[in-house]
Amino acid sequence: MKQLPTIKQMQYFLALADTLHFGEAAKKCFVTQSTLSAGIRDLEIVLDLQIAERTKRSVRLTSAGRDIALRSRMIILQTAEMLEAASVGQELLCGKMHLGIIPTIAPFLLPVALPVIRNKFPSLELMLIEDESANIVESLQKGDLDVIIYALPYSTVGLQNMNLFEDEFYLTIPSNHKLAKRKSVQLSDFADEEMLLLNHGHCLRDHALAVCSSIGHEQARSFDGTSLHTIVQMVAGGIGVTLLPQMAVKSGIARHAGLATIPVNNSVQARTIALAWRKTSPRSADFNALGSLLTSSMTA
Repeated sequence: MKQLPTIKQMQYFLALADTLHFGEAAKKCFVTQSTLSAGIRDLEIVLDLQIAERTKRSVRLTSAGRDIALRSRMIILQTAEMLEAASVGQELLCGKMHLGIIPTIAPFLLPVALPVIRNKFPSLELMLIEDESANIVESLQKGDLDVIIYALPYSTVGLQNMNLFEDEFYLTIPSNHKLAKRKSVQLSDFADEEMLLLNHGHCLRDHALAVCSSIGHEQARSFDGTSLHTIVQMVAGGIGVTLLPQMAVKSGIARHAGLATIPVNNSVQARTIALAWRKTSPRSADFNALGSLLTSSMTA
């Protein structure tokens, strides 16, 4: 029987493919650099193929190496899901679960939902990772995360989405603003305002820009930061106005800063908060149960 590559050899090679640095790859795998190098050489011998070009200063994957990396990633992901399927028992939501969540959702959803989850499913050990949408989607597709909470619309491939609830936008303005006493506003009411947005990489920025573009807004400018709390403080300082999602408004983030928040009528561009997992994951029942719990905790 022909010798086959081992999972360990493929893991070593994927670490090198991700870092393009033998030392960093070895740290990632918790082995010595010589052990990692030997494992990758053994993989090349088994494949009878050069998969990496090495110099004193750099590492570059060969064309064949890039293909092997893609195949190795799929094999390791399927192997992990096989082990996961074998460990799935009759009890829902138990054991470890790696959950990714974006920064414009985490501080508003987690304080409400986590106590409910802990109370109902005490055997579930949630490992939380907060990052931007692009990063958690990639980590989910690679198998580093089990499930993610993010906002739609967002383009993904190979994921199963479960919509949790709609998150409408509220115009957020200083309390002395001319619109502050209004019960609601139309999109056209603030078309001439300078809009403060988060920096590139945050999907909330894209969702808010969709609202702005629908009214021909030309004055939206980004603030190079990652926190809605900072944006709120800038609005309180009279620098501009912003659009806050409903869950942030409910948390009191604007009220504490003395700002007025006003519902935006006909805000068809409201973001949808969703749970997502790989279609091949064996834990769909767990994720559906988690999604139902998140929906009930946030809409109660």
